[in-house]
Amino acid sequence: MSMAQEGNVDEAREALSKQEGDEDSTRQLEEVFQASEKNYSLQQKGSHALNYAFDYSYTADQRLDLAITNGSVRNLDVVPSATHNFTNAFSYDYGLLNNLTVGTRVPLVVKYDTQDELSIYDFGDISFTARWQPFAYVPGKMSTTLFGSLTSKTGVSPYEIDINEQLSTGSGYYSLGGGASLSKVLDPVVVFGSVSATYNLTESGLEQVRGGRLLEQVEPGFGLSGSAGFAYSLSYDISLSLSAQLSYNDETSLTFSNGDQAMAQDQMTGFLSISLGNRVSDTTIVNTSLGIGLTEDAPDFSLGVSLPINFSGLKE
Repeated sequence: MSMAQEGNVDEAREALSKQEGDEDSTRQLEEVFQASEKNYSLQQKGSHALNYAFDYSYTADQRLDLAITNGSVRNLDVVPSATHNFTNAFSYDYGLLNNLTVGTRVPLVVKYDTQDELSIYDFGDISFTARWQPFAYVPGKMSTTLFGSLTSKTGVSPYEIDINEQLSTGSGYYSLGGGASLSKVLDPVVVFGSVSATYNLTESGLEQVRGGRLLEQVEPGFGLSGSAGFAYSLSYDISLSLSAQLSYNDETSLTFSNGDQAMAQDQMTGFLSISLGNRVSDTTIVNTSLGIGLTEDAPDFSLGVSLPINFSGLKE
């Protein structure tokens, strides 16, 4: 082989080899995963991230209107109801350390009840989160993230409104939560799962009229949640993720001024989410999602869009 031919072979080999700064499939998968599952990703130390998400959910139900007199049921009527819920949420994350990220989420909620023709536009419950990765990330190994959260009661409380004339945008009480998430890259898939628990604080000093009685105190039950799913990179520009979530909320105790107590039954909620990610630039992935309720207590379906907001003074 001549020197000229050898030089051409070397140039071809160099051109075909992976150059410094090229993104391999593992990096692409990590970006897909982080864009679709923000709860599992961490920021680098000193970096910022601002994201916007729009979610719409629809819940339909049947209300039974009846009166019981001397053991007999009268005035039985089945009334359909439907609630449309629109949420605009802004999330901000900051990397305190490479393995510790803190953040907040501010939701703006619009709700409309088609049956009673009620509507409301107000803040939802603002939440604060911290995510910590106790062990350094090793490519090909399982990654573990521990997280904690505090959810405020900034939204309009369902226990402080006229239930016949108003809607709520929040839970009405403070909540503390924590849990752990796991993820692993299995080229070309990222698999992930998480478990969490929530403790809801008792809310007292209420003065809400309910059924001719005055509600004074609410003791919310605890909550448990688990989820699992995967993210799949179809190409550099398109990705798909699928996840399922199951949540359990314990009974809620209501105490009235006359000493009566009532129990709101516990709830089991199952939800299936499908998300499609589209890379619109080198640094931006826009996700659109469809959620389907799997249990009676879950919303019938939901639609969502999320994307990062990039400012010149707020860069990762």
